[in-house]
Amino acid sequence: MHADRTPVTGPFRISVDMLPTGVALDVSHYLSTLVLALAQAAEEDGEGVLADLVNIAELDRSAGHQGIDSGATHERDARVQDLLDELVDGGKVPVYGQQVLRLAERLRVLAAPKAVPSQREAGAA
Repeated sequence: MHADRTPVTGPFRISVDMLPTGVALDVSHYLSTLVLALAQAAEEDGEGVLADLVNIAELDRSAGHQGIDSGATHERDARVQDLLDELVDGGKVPVYGQQVLRLAERLRVLAAPKAVPSQREAGAA
Protein backbone atom coordinates (compact mmCIF):
# COMPACT_ATOMS: atom_id res chain seq x y z
CA MET A 1 0.00 0.00 0.00
CA HIS A 2 1.81 3.10 -1.23
CA ALA A 3 1.37 6.18 1.00
CA ASP A 4 0.91 8.55 -1.95
CA ARG A 5 -1.79 6.37 -3.49
CA THR A 6 -3.45 5.66 -0.13
CA PRO A 7 -3.45 8.91 1.85
CA VAL A 8 -6.11 7.62 4.26
CA THR A 9 -5.21 4.46 6.15
CA GLY A 10 -7.92 4.32 8.76
CA PRO A 11 -10.39 3.71 10.08
CA PHE A 12 -11.18 2.98 6.41
CA ARG A 13 -8.51 3.01 3.72
CA ILE A 14 -9.08 5.44 0.85
CA SER A 15 -6.86 5.31 -2.21
CA VAL A 16 -6.84 7.82 -5.03
CA ASP A 17 -5.87 7.04 -8.62
CA MET A 18 -5.66 9.36 -11.59
CA LEU A 19 -8.10 8.98 -14.47
CA PRO A 20 -7.79 10.70 -17.83
CA THR A 21 -10.60 13.06 -16.83
CA GLY A 22 -10.21 13.22 -13.04
CA VAL A 23 -9.64 10.80 -10.18
CA ALA A 24 -11.07 7.57 -8.82
CA LEU A 25 -11.57 7.20 -5.08
CA ASP A 26 -11.12 3.60 -3.97
CA VAL A 27 -13.41 3.11 -0.96
CA SER A 28 -13.56 -0.67 -1.29
CA HIS A 29 -12.37 -1.13 2.32
CA TYR A 30 -15.45 0.80 3.51
CA LEU A 31 -17.72 -1.10 1.13
CA SER A 32 -16.31 -4.37 2.46
CA THR A 33 -17.33 -3.22 5.94
CA LEU A 34 -20.83 -2.51 4.62
CA VAL A 35 -21.11 -5.94 3.01
CA LEU A 36 -19.88 -7.65 6.19
CA ALA A 37 -22.40 -5.69 8.29
CA LEU A 38 -25.14 -6.66 5.84
CA ALA A 39 -24.06 -10.31 6.04
CA GLN A 40 -24.10 -10.22 9.84
CA ALA A 41 -27.55 -8.61 9.83
CA ALA A 42 -28.74 -11.31 7.43
CA GLU A 43 -27.33 -13.99 9.70
CA GLU A 44 -29.29 -12.52 12.63
CA ASP A 45 -32.53 -11.81 10.73
CA GLY A 46 -32.27 -13.03 7.15
CA GLU A 47 -35.96 -12.75 6.39
CA GLY A 48 -36.13 -9.18 7.71
CA VAL A 49 -33.04 -8.05 5.79
CA LEU A 50 -34.26 -9.72 2.61
CA ALA A 51 -37.69 -8.09 2.99
CA ASP A 52 -36.02 -4.68 3.43
CA LEU A 53 -33.85 -5.16 0.34
CA VAL A 54 -36.76 -6.40 -1.78
CA ASN A 55 -38.81 -3.40 -0.65
CA ILE A 56 -35.98 -1.04 -1.61
CA ALA A 57 -35.72 -2.72 -5.04
CA GLU A 58 -39.47 -2.35 -5.59
CA LEU A 59 -39.33 1.31 -4.57
CA ASP A 60 -36.36 1.85 -6.89
CA ARG A 61 -38.23 0.33 -9.82
CA SER A 62 -41.26 2.48 -9.03
CA ALA A 63 -39.05 5.56 -8.63
CA GLY A 64 -37.57 4.89 -12.08
CA HIS A 65 -41.05 5.07 -13.59
CA GLN A 66 -42.35 7.96 -11.48
CA GLY A 67 -39.35 10.26 -11.60
CA ILE A 68 -36.82 11.89 -9.33
CA ASP A 69 -39.28 13.83 -7.18
CA SER A 70 -41.82 11.06 -6.65
CA GLY A 71 -42.99 9.65 -3.37
CA ALA A 72 -41.35 6.34 -4.29
CA THR A 73 -38.00 8.08 -4.78
CA HIS A 74 -38.21 9.80 -1.40
CA GLU A 75 -39.34 6.62 0.35
CA ARG A 76 -36.57 4.58 -1.33
CA ASP A 77 -33.96 7.12 -0.27
CA ALA A 78 -35.29 7.12 3.29
CA ARG A 79 -35.24 3.31 3.47
CA VAL A 80 -31.70 3.17 2.09
CA GLN A 81 -30.60 5.81 4.61
CA ASP A 82 -32.25 3.87 7.44
CA LEU A 83 -30.33 0.76 6.41
CA LEU A 84 -27.06 2.71 6.20
CA ASP A 85 -27.75 4.26 9.61
CA GLU A 86 -28.28 0.80 11.06
CA LEU A 87 -25.29 -0.88 9.41
CA VAL A 88 -22.50 1.68 8.91
CA ASP A 89 -23.11 4.89 10.84
CA GLY A 90 -25.14 6.49 8.07
CA GLY A 91 -22.75 5.83 5.24
CA LYS A 92 -20.25 8.53 6.16
CA VAL A 93 -16.57 7.65 5.77
CA PRO A 94 -14.61 9.36 8.55
CA VAL A 95 -11.20 10.85 7.81
CA TYR A 96 -9.18 12.15 10.76
CA GLY A 97 -6.22 14.40 11.52
CA GLN A 98 -3.29 14.53 9.13
CA GLN A 99 -5.02 12.07 6.81
CA VAL A 100 -7.42 14.89 5.83
CA LEU A 101 -4.44 16.93 4.65
CA ARG A 102 -2.85 13.97 2.84
CA LEU A 103 -6.12 13.24 1.03
CA ALA A 104 -6.51 16.90 0.06
CA GLU A 105 -2.90 17.03 -1.18
CA ARG A 106 -3.28 13.83 -3.21
CA LEU A 107 -6.44 15.20 -4.83
CA ARG A 108 -4.75 18.54 -5.50
CA VAL A 109 -1.75 16.86 -7.14
CA LEU A 110 -3.87 14.61 -9.35
CA ALA A 111 -6.31 17.39 -10.26
CA ALA A 112 -3.60 19.88 -11.24
CA PRO A 113 -3.65 20.71 -14.95
CA LYS A 114 -1.02 18.80 -16.87
CA ALA A 115 0.94 20.31 -19.72
CA VAL A 116 0.21 18.66 -23.05
CA PRO A 117 3.33 18.45 -25.19
CA SER A 118 3.15 20.12 -28.56
CA GLN A 119 3.59 17.97 -31.65
CA ARG A 120 7.21 19.10 -32.02
CA GLU A 121 8.00 18.30 -28.38
CA ALA A 122 6.41 14.88 -28.81
CA GLY A 123 8.74 14.10 -31.73
CA ALA A 124 6.47 14.91 -34.68
CA ALA A 125 8.08 16.12 -37.89
